[in-house]
Amino acid sequence: MSYFQIAWQWLTSAQQWHGSDGIPVRLVQHLQYTGIALGIALVIALPAGLAMGHLRRGGFVVVTVANFGRALPTLGLLVLIFVLTSGSPASWLVPLVVLAIPPILVNTYEGVLGVDPDLTDAARGMGMTEWQVLRKVEIPVATPLILLGLRISAIQVVATATIAAYIGLGGLGRYIIDGLARDEYNVVAGGAAVIVLLALAIQALFTLLRWLIVPVGLRRQTQTS
Repeated sequence: MSYFQIAWQWLTSAQQWHGSDGIPVRLVQHLQYTGIALGIALVIALPAGLAMGHLRRGGFVVVTVANFGRALPTLGLLVLIFVLTSGSPASWLVPLVVLAIPPILVNTYEGVLGVDPDLTDAARGMGMTEWQVLRKVEIPVATPLILLGLRISAIQVVATATIAAYIGLGGLGRYIIDGLARDEYNVVAGGAAVIVLLALAIQALFTLLRWLIVPVGLRRQTQTS
C-alpha cells in the first residue's frame, strides 16, 4: 500500500474527526501556535523593515538576520530554551518567532528600498511628510514583497510548528511524534498530509490576498521584474 493510500484511509476515518485528539482540535492548536508566532514576528520585523528601508540604512543588519535565519537549528534552539527555562511550555514560541522574522524583515526592507527614488522625490516635492511618503508611496509599492515575506514566514512556521509536540504540547505534530513512538505509520502519514494541505491552503490564501490587495499594474510589474 502506498503512502497516499495509507494517508487517505487515515484521513477519511470518522474517528479522526472527533474527540480531543481529533483533527479539528489539533488543527486549531496548530493554528494558534502559528498565529501567535507570526503575530509577534510581524510586530517586530515589519516596523523595523519599513524604517530601515525608508531611511536606506541597516542593510548589514538585514543581511545578518537573513543569514542567521537560514542557519537556525530550530529543534536545537527549542531544546536549549526548554532546558534553560526548566521545561516552560512556552519554549516553542522563541524558535518559531526567530524563524518567522527574517523573511518578513528582508522582504519588507527590500520592498521599500526598491521604490523608485523619483516617486519619493515627487512626493516630497508635493509637500508630503516622511511618514506620508512611507504610508502613501513606499508601502503601497512595496506591498507585493511584503506579502511575499509574510507568505514565506507563514508556510515555514506552519511546517515547523510541529516541534511543539516534541515538548509534550498539541498541534498536528502530535500525530507525527505519537505515531513514530507507537510505530503507527498511518498516523504519521495522515498527520504529515494534513500539515502539507494546511501549507497549501496558506499558499492559496496569500495568493488571493495578493490578487485582492495589489493593483493589477503593480502585479504585472512585479511578475516581469
